[in-house]
Amino acid sequence: MTLKCIAVDDEPLALDIIEDYVSKVPFLELVKRTENAIEALQLVQAGGIDLVFLDIQMPDLTGIQFLKIANNKASYILTTAYSQYALESYDLNVSDYLLKPIAFDRFYKAVEKVHNQHKNNAEPVIPAPVVPVAAPAAPAGQPVQDFIFVKTEHKIQKIELDNILYIEGLKDYISIFTKSERVITLQNMKKMEETLPNAKFIRVHKSYIIALDKIESIERSRITICGKIIPIGDTYRDEFFKKIENKNI
Repeated sequence: MTLKCIAVDDEPLALDIIEDYVSKVPFLELVKRTENAIEALQLVQAGGIDLVFLDIQMPDLTGIQFLKIANNKASYILTTAYSQYALESYDLNVSDYLLKPIAFDRFYKAVEKVHNQHKNNAEPVIPAPVVPVAAPAAPAGQPVQDFIFVKTEHKIQKIELDNILYIEGLKDYISIFTKSERVITLQNMKKMEETLPNAKFIRVHKSYIIALDKIESIERSRITICGKIIPIGDTYRDEFFKKIENKNI
């Protein structure tokens, strides 16, 4: 059994060490290393991750907050320079707690324990009955993404993708307009564009990303969504209309 892992730490050197250690263990596969805890949380929530190497002191989302939101979606090994969080972390069912600097033998002992737990918990696979499906499944290895997490002024907020109408970029932040609210977050348009699935969303202007299925009408260089007129920028025009033609709109 191979454990699919991600490493989350705001220190690149710490990520280098974890990546090196993982490469030496045959039953581990590192699928992602990231300094962005929110990006890691989305991966865990989407499913398919077995083990997370998680730092505690991170700027946007602490390891303890991460554990509480993730809700046992994977196994966790905390990697930190601070010992005072050990008791609280074990209350959140972490598999192990590694203090930096981490020695390889201690690392191996921790991951071996997780590996054994997963082997012991594995059950024989019983074929499921064949039933009709409403839509094709996502390609192998690509989890279905139906929500995102964004950091607002006081919290980390989950937003369902189907509720997003359009996104407007302003000087230092972006506004996400949904069916029921406007969510403001300190994030740039390029990062948001990369986060959203391009099958559902497209950038049409330097200041706008829209949900394709929320378009009400298109007139010349203007899109209407829920009464809002959104301009189509010259830079994005050809790609937008090409996608529209492929959608047979």
